[in-house]
Amino acid sequence: MDDLDKLLEKYKASELSKEELKKVILDLPYTDFGDTKVDTFRELRKGLPEAVFCPGKSEEQLKNIASEGDRFFTRASEDDYEIVKSVREDAEYHEKARIIVVGDVTQTVKGKVVVVTGGSTDVPVAEEAAIPLEEMGFEVERLYDVGVAGIHRLLPHVEVLRETDAVIVAAGMDGTLPGIVAGLIGTPVIGIPTSVGYGVAREGRSALETMLNSCATGLAVVNIDNGYGAAAFVHHMLKD
Repeated sequence: MDDLDKLLEKYKASELSKEELKKVILDLPYTDFGDTKVDTFRELRKGLPEAVFCPGKSEEQLKNIASEGDRFFTRASEDDYEIVKSVREDAEYHEKARIIVVGDVTQTVKGKVVVVTGGSTDVPVAEEAAIPLEEMGFEVERLYDVGVAGIHRLLPHVEVLRETDAVIVAAGMDGTLPGIVAGLIGTPVIGIPTSVGYGVAREGRSALETMLNSCATGLAVVNIDNGYGAAAFVHHMLKD
């Protein structure tokens, strides 16, 4: 953040106008490690911490990224965690969500989000949404294993869903649960198709198509298994 401090000092000394400062901040440089370029000012530009996708990254790349600020690491393994922790002692690993949290990612946010799953096999994807939201400061309630194979499990919780600020629904198989939830409430619903299912479920493609074809209004859909994408969307929707 040394570059930012220098810019602020120039602004304070009237060497930069307010508009010039804003333009420079939006175009601030990244940290260049060669094959890894860390977007150190992502949070200033986007309003939420950077999320780093771990699969395919080398030990050196993970260490370089971990050395630069506070962020999330997604789809992280235990080995990835040990690598990151060797650089950042404050790293915390959420095994079920496969997420590493580095540093303080708390945001100025308010709101309650309910995270729902069709089945218990959808829980890891749901947790990939729930954990970042909790870490950023949202109130998160979980409602798991209430899918259409026994829809009566969902119905007692409809009032809770109506009284929250956003609902995230992760479902595989036929992928109908987000549309059902959206049809019952006026709260915005974000559907996450999961890759859970047999044969023609096509690793989540059938669930994705079902959600995109839902006639229920107020339903947005992210990519297959993209729990973090759902969390980021909710953050943008509810942030102060």
